[in-house]
Amino acid sequence: MIRPLTPLALAASLLLPAPTEARPLVLAIGGEPDGGFDPIMGWGHYGNPLFQSTLLRYDAELTLVGDLATDWTLSGDGRVWRLRLRGDARFSDGTPLTAEDVAFTYNTARAAGGLADLTVLKEARVLDELTVELELTEPRITFVSRLATLGVVPAATYGEGYARQPVGSGPFQMVEWREGEQLLVEPNPYWHGGEIAFERVSFVFGSEEAGQALARTGAADVVAVPPSMADAAPSGLAVLHVETVDNRGLAFPMLPDTGATTDAGTPIGNDVTADRAIRVAVNQALDREALVALALNGHGRPAMGPADGLPWDNPEAAIPGNDPTAAMATLEAAGWRDTDGDDIREKAGLRAAFRVLYPASDSTRQALALGASEQLRGIGIDAQPTGSSWDEIGALMHSQVVVLGWGAHDPSELFYLHHGDYAGVDYYNTGHYANPAVDARLEAAEAASSFDASLGEWKAAAWDGETGFGPKGDATWAWMVNLEHSYWVSDCLDLGPLQIHPHGHGFPITHDLPSWRWTCE
Repeated sequence: MIRPLTPLALAASLLLPAPTEARPLVLAIGGEPDGGFDPIMGWGHYGNPLFQSTLLRYDAELTLVGDLATDWTLSGDGRVWRLRLRGDARFSDGTPLTAEDVAFTYNTARAAGGLADLTVLKEARVLDELTVELELTEPRITFVSRLATLGVVPAATYGEGYARQPVGSGPFQMVEWREGEQLLVEPNPYWHGGEIAFERVSFVFGSEEAGQALARTGAADVVAVPPSMADAAPSGLAVLHVETVDNRGLAFPMLPDTGATTDAGTPIGNDVTADRAIRVAVNQALDREALVALALNGHGRPAMGPADGLPWDNPEAAIPGNDPTAAMATLEAAGWRDTDGDDIREKAGLRAAFRVLYPASDSTRQALALGASEQLRGIGIDAQPTGSSWDEIGALMHSQVVVLGWGAHDPSELFYLHHGDYAGVDYYNTGHYANPAVDARLEAAEAASSFDASLGEWKAAAWDGETGFGPKGDATWAWMVNLEHSYWVSDCLDLGPLQIHPHGHGFPITHDLPSWRWTCE
């Protein structure tokens, strides 16, 4: 029987000299995908597909630049993208990448209905060997982000099993994947992007503690660590904190409980959180700085919205927090009062009480739920932290408050979280929020003639002076914190410029892994 290697045994194996190879790069950064490495089914949804190339990519400044595409244009009506491909791109099996592969990838992803969300794509067409057209059913300005996240697969060989044996034109090719333990990759000799400094890269999976054990033995070069451990880097490794838009917030059920259920029979609605005064008061009461200190060990920043600091963020939609006096005044004015002396407010016989669900395995979300609960009790709201499995959360997230996390390099996330068409779809609009004025703003943003022209509409969807999804308007969420992603990094490793990280799915720190370099002999 083959037994998995313990962290120390794995460390020893990684330290063995390799006479014919340079020292391997060892990463313990989590993010192993359950479904494998198939971009059509969602791998690389947050960028950095590793094995595959994309048509465009985001650089360290989040500027879109070419990857497979050397030139790209959008038609005047916003419906047709035309892209010219580079002529030197090859898959890791040596075969050329052509427009046929791009069209196949996009048409297949549309039909698959995966996380890539290509429902707006009407058809991808080959114009010639190196030119492809992507026709949309309607203008969708954020479709450009799909061009930077959907990895291209080979039309000739794609099929069942691809997710575990991927072939792509990206910087790396797979050597071996022992699920739950280790992924070994090496440079794709046909990659068009230049020289890579590492002859082999090992992604080691397992618990946070296992990664830390590797670091302490000197067997890992980059280790993702929780905020509580960030400042305890072993000798030979430095602490790195990366700014993110990886946020956590309280998602509110927006509808009253009328007995309605989803198609799966899960309940919809909550009579307490359906009252806007409750949602506004929560936003007013939360001391987000204290939550950063408590849950993130100070390694983060308060979150006031779903896209803090990004071009489509509207800071005018926020309301001041850490103001329990204002929160209590809001509740009093709305008729929420403590009439029985138990320190919890009631209104028409209804207690100001709800559960705050979080995945029991997530210590950060647990700390946020506990901290928020303690703060809200001070204004007379009984927010009950409840650790659950994701299956349990999925059954209750339309009727109870949930600690959820988002954060993307793409404003379409605002659409998914707040448009009425996405009410109850996956984990997007869990509260079943619908506001026709907000929907119209979101649709206008997507139909804009350019990305810059869309920014005013995204901002107005959050708050236009009269309504919006933000705290000044319908207060659909109470955002709490933006995380920092913390790592221990070898003193001998230069990672170069780093992006602001999105939500932590996948390997966000590896966005420019091919340019990393050793700095020690």
